[in-house]
Amino acid sequence: MSGTPQVLVVEDDRDTREMLERFLELEGFGVRSAPNGAEALASLQAEGRPCVILLDLMMPVMNGWQFREAQRRHPDFASVPVVVVTAAGPRGEMASIAADGWVAKPVDFDVLLHTIRRFCGC
Repeated sequence: MSGTPQVLVVEDDRDTREMLERFLELEGFGVRSAPNGAEALASLQAEGRPCVILLDLMMPVMNGWQFREAQRRHPDFASVPVVVVTAAGPRGEMASIAADGWVAKPVDFDVLLHTIRRFCGC
């Protein structure tokens, strides 16, 4: 499994998180997930760098903006690409969070897969 591209899904809605996990696993990715930014940071610390992070913006405990700010300050994880996956508004949100990509909810799986593959090199 070490050669399998890893994706970190950060999403508070359990159904959405599980749907993304299943889809990505079927597409051959290793997937780990977190229900908020704080747990995502803990996952990065414990399990290392994924090839991309899929990040919801509106979450309890630590939202997407707070996560991204903390991630960008961490020297080992600052360069991990982040793709915002949200229904929270226009793409202008992406600029404020300095994301590398943006996918709207409801998720178009072809767009999501194309975006992830761009960052994971597959």
